Amino acid sequence: MLRLAPFAAARCLPAGPRLGPLCLAGNCGSFARSRPPAGDRGALSRQVRAAAGGERLPVLKTPKGTRDHPPAQAALRERLLGAVVSCFKRHGAAAIDTPVLELRETLLGKYGEESKLIYELQDQGGELLALRYDLTVPFARYLAMNKITKMKRYHVAKVYRRDNPATTRGRYREFYQCDFDIAGQFDPMIPDAECLKIVHEILSDLQLGDFVIKVNDRRILNGVFAVCGVPESKLISACSTVDKLDKVPWEEVRSEMVAEKGLSPEAADRIGDIGIERIFSILEQRLEASGEKLRTTETQVLVATPQKHLLAARMKLISELWDAGIKAEMLYKKDPKLLKQLQYCEDTGIPLAAIVGEQELADGVVKLRDVATRKEVDIPREKLIDEIRRRLEP
Repeated sequence: MLRLAPFAAARCLPAGPRLGPLCLAGNCGSFARSRPPAGDRGALSRQVRAAAGGERLPVLKTPKGTRDHPPAQAALRERLLGAVVSCFKRHGAAAIDTPVLELRETLLGKYGEESKLIYELQDQGGELLALRYDLTVPFARYLAMNKITKMKRYHVAKVYRRDNPATTRGRYREFYQCDFDIAGQFDPMIPDAECLKIVHEILSDLQLGDFVIKVNDRRILNGVFAVCGVPESKLISACSTVDKLDKVPWEEVRSEMVAEKGLSPEAADRIGDIGIERIFSILEQRLEASGEKLRTTETQVLVATPQKHLLAARMKLISELWDAGIKAEMLYKKDPKLLKQLQYCEDTGIPLAAIVGEQELADGVVKLRDVATRKEVDIPREKLIDEIRRRLEP
């Protein structure tokens, strides 16, 4: 097994028994439903009424050790995970997904003393369940259950640990892991070399600056721990401490290894911190420091009208764009002012505005506006799609 700390699990595993925009509604169901304010319905309205009457409101907060990700952070994370997944696909890995729930007996006993950090659930319909602690044991269960002896797979998903969170230091109870595993029997070190290459590619693509890749090998670690005086009875727990590097700040790991596991400070200092949540934190801090405004949508065109009573014209044009696969928006007002529509483009980074007014309708054209340069040109309606695609080409 090769464990590469930056992504919690780019490793070689032995195979075997180890463990939208449209509003649709009707009798047949609905999706992407646009809802008006709840009025007297729902918990939020009850809280508003309670506030007006001076009643004590329940605290609205995320559970301890978790957090919301507003649009800018979510977009940044999507960009990062996209780069990771793109690299995994480039190396021929297939994606799998497993339930966030596992049988409790599958998880317990597989992590040494870390078993106490597993979220156990009450009896659910005759089964004792727990939340997955990482993505490795579910993968091993998947291989054994399906009698798979060789597989190259990736899995990007959230895992859960009943730890004492320190969110200011990047330690959470719910967090992402990015796993790339090559399961099976192969000639020595060939898959391991590819795992190292993957880590190097991802960290280079993200332009995080200089970095060092450190390989965690249990046999090597056992030798290091023995030389440093760690009792044999603590070897497994010492290795478990090192495995925390993808989810716990380095200072905390170092303190535990020195104070509790008997590792010398010099040996502890040779072990680094590069997990995916830590990379998230680095990118978020850089974005905040730079003052850069990150786009939170991928809208390419805003459909706008300069006069009143042209809602039907906007709806028809935007439907044509959607049908052509172009990402388009319009403001949800019957008669919005043109200046407000163009300002929305600038505020949200939409590159193009397709303006259709009374004169454009009469002439059979659409006025296409470059939002950055503010230059406008009339495009024949039948050539609009091709012109938008041409302008959006990288």
